[in-house]
Amino acid sequence: MTTTLRTVNPRAHQRFSIARPRKSVALTVIMLLFLIYAIVPLAWLVINASKTQADLFTTFGLAFGDTFALWDNIVATFTYDDGIFLRWLGNTLLYVVLGAGGATLLATLAGYGLAKYTFPGRTAYFAVVLGAVAVPGTALAVPTFLLFSQMGLTNTPWSIIIPSLITPFGLYLIWVYTIDSVPTELLEAARLDGASEMRTFFTISIRLLTPGIVTVALFSIVATWNNYFLPLIMLSDPTWYPLTVGLNQWSSQASGVAAEPIYNLVITGSLITIVPIVVIFLFLQRFWQSGLSAGSVKQ
Repeated sequence: MTTTLRTVNPRAHQRFSIARPRKSVALTVIMLLFLIYAIVPLAWLVINASKTQADLFTTFGLAFGDTFALWDNIVATFTYDDGIFLRWLGNTLLYVVLGAGGATLLATLAGYGLAKYTFPGRTAYFAVVLGAVAVPGTALAVPTFLLFSQMGLTNTPWSIIIPSLITPFGLYLIWVYTIDSVPTELLEAARLDGASEMRTFFTISIRLLTPGIVTVALFSIVATWNNYFLPLIMLSDPTWYPLTVGLNQWSSQASGVAAEPIYNLVITGSLITIVPIVVIFLFLQRFWQSGLSAGSVKQ
């Protein structure tokens, strides 16, 4: 038996080889600038949270001070003014759990209903939702304050929680994601098997909607956590302040006749404030990425 040797054409081999991605120097430089833009403020915050009040004014912003006082600043932040910072943190968590959690639930139910059910006024309702997306929240703050003032709900947690329940952008995201991720044929098969609409939603649809729900939850959590203008005009009792308004009140203590600057506590409190939101974002990032990419590839 003879063995035949076959030669491989180098050009044909190159033709079918996997092309390597081309590198763009300009794009690399742009991304590096964006990275610096994002990292420098965070680095400044961490470095200055480790300084004493005196070192904040005698050292360079991106250089550590003579004394590393991070732990002392953290303890002072939680104990200053009878531990009011811990109360503000609890208020913020309350507003996030009830406000952002309720907004995510309502957006999921409404978006799913708009996408999978036909009812009178559906087109008009969807047009109103699209119009509401274009309206900034600050434009509605004063009318909301007047409305809640007549209802006697100002200076209460409900004046923050109830407006946070409405998220037109989250409803729109769920509507778009439901169209791409929940096949109508699957729902019809469940109905033929005798499953009720609620059982179909909670056993089938909600599993397919998980990435979209997490995406809406992230947006709602960040919006509620960083909410400043609405609590500022709604609340007058410091015991109901969220972290954003409370830290601003600490910062304003540096001006006036009885000025008591506590910039080191303001900076340390700001650092503590962003830690939970960063942890939540990193923990749910994989769901967020898959939710944004839904529907980008045609099956």
